[in-house]
Amino acid sequence: MLAVFGALLLVAVLLDTFAFKVRVPGILLVLALGLLTDNNLEAIPGGAKALLSLARAEEVAQVALVLVLFFGGLTTNWARVLSIVKPATRLATAGSLITALLVMVAVLGFQSLPGSLLPTSLPLALFVGAMVCSTDASAVMAMLRPLSGHLPPRLLALIEMESAVNDPVAVVFAGLALALASAGGATTAPSGLVIDVVRQFLLGGLLGFLGGSLAQQLLSTHRRRVSPSVLAVMSLAELMLVVGVTQLLGGSGLLAAFIVGLVLGNSPTCDQPAMEEAQAGFAKMAELMLFLCMGLVVDPQEVVQALPWSLALFLVMLLARSLMVQGMLLGSPFGQAEKTFVGLAGLRGAVPIAMAIQAAASDVSWGRLMPSLALGVVLMGLLFQGFALVPLARRLGLTTTSAVLHDPYS
Repeated sequence: MLAVFGALLLVAVLLDTFAFKVRVPGILLVLALGLLTDNNLEAIPGGAKALLSLARAEEVAQVALVLVLFFGGLTTNWARVLSIVKPATRLATAGSLITALLVMVAVLGFQSLPGSLLPTSLPLALFVGAMVCSTDASAVMAMLRPLSGHLPPRLLALIEMESAVNDPVAVVFAGLALALASAGGATTAPSGLVIDVVRQFLLGGLLGFLGGSLAQQLLSTHRRRVSPSVLAVMSLAELMLVVGVTQLLGGSGLLAAFIVGLVLGNSPTCDQPAMEEAQAGFAKMAELMLFLCMGLVVDPQEVVQALPWSLALFLVMLLARSLMVQGMLLGSPFGQAEKTFVGLAGLRGAVPIAMAIQAAASDVSWGRLMPSLALGVVLMGLLFQGFALVPLARRLGLTTTSAVLHDPYS
């Protein structure tokens, strides 16, 4: 098992490096690697039935998501995004909810169609809406590398901050959908579920801030006494402690992970460059493992069978996001061209993958359908939506020649 996963992870790193050079998202190639790898080990004498089970993939996905969200908060420069914090927060919170609800209504319509892949279920529709409402900044920035230094900084800051903040929002609403679909959730009053969501947000934010503040004091105290590698281990240990305590108390551990990263990444007493450099490797490994696991546990035939529904969901998601962005940025300093670009720049990435694996590993009847559906939407976003971003930015007149014409990725 170690040899196989070591070899797969090594190939994933090499593919990601190659993708970096040819300016395509590495996750696209890593997903293909997972899909092309046979997860069935029944032919091997004494082997297990699968190289990676859904239960183990769900465990890996949850840990990976904590690391990804923590690094997202760590790299969010509060001073740089301060000027756009209000519109970005609206997009990430109320905007994500609106997108999820619009997609949910469309999915309810899909369920009534003859031969529908999706069974009739309100929690299923809500879960699908939550699954596709979050965006991935790293995927967007990877596709925009050819325009590095040519786009307005405030536009990039808006996209980056929205993508960082909306992930925990989507995760909480997906958890609500799974709770509604489970046997226990079916007997819970709606008011109790609303209270549970509010508690997850409040406790996640509060404990994340308190834990991040304590971690900041501890790291700043030991900054000159230990090496940067030890500080990296300390920060991970503190992250695990805060996330675990938050979840035990009923809060959102993923939201707490992001808040801890946000506090540490903007602390004047911590060495942010050293911290980011130390955690970048963990975040990259987590992202690669997440997409590799997704490729392994999904049957390529299921992805092909779900393609028509994935395409329909992808188009609905694009329309819902575009309408949401126009409404949320109404009266903001962003022009119509910038609003159009933000509406079409919401690529999907690690979070929908992790949520789909979580649903598949749960006891809900429709959970097994989610990985192939999520994978289809993510792939279509990267292939069709992602590669259109650079021509779209130029066509909308968003590129400038007065900016520094320097591509740090070259």
